Amino acid sequence: MFARLLTATALSLACSLSFAHDYSAAELKIDHPWSRELPPNAAAGGAYFVVHNHGKTADRLVGVQTPQAAKAEIHTMVQLGDVMKMQQLDSVGIPAGGQAVFAPGGNHVMLFGLQKPLVAGERFPLTLQFEHAGKVEVEVQVEATAPDAHAGH
Repeated sequence: MFARLLTATALSLACSLSFAHDYSAAELKIDHPWSRELPPNAAAGGAYFVVHNHGKTADRLVGVQTPQAAKAEIHTMVQLGDVMKMQQLDSVGIPAGGQAVFAPGGNHVMLFGLQKPLVAGERFPLTLQFEHAGKVEVEVQVEATAPDAHAGH
């Protein structure tokens, strides 16, 4: 009985670890890049993650690109009167000792002209271009539903 419980616990831990992924460059850590599964005919999607800056100097995300889409842009959501609207950004700052959250309803990477459907369980490459840390290659995990735990890292 104890051996079965231990095996079940080990399998559960292994499965949860397979979904956690983060990347580092200089003093930056990019936590769990993810995207939501979309219908096969969707032409656009989003990518989300958290950038932690463990350094003493601020940095900026200044560009994004992926072979998954014809075009990738940094966006945010702004309220204009009673309407929420997407707005393109030139860059997003990551303060020294702080973080920048890319989540639904806020800053995010917009993917236009998807080359193929976003299917849960798959991954795709995304290049993040930082002002100081340079290019960071990450893999975005496509998930069936939005992982609430990643919104506030």
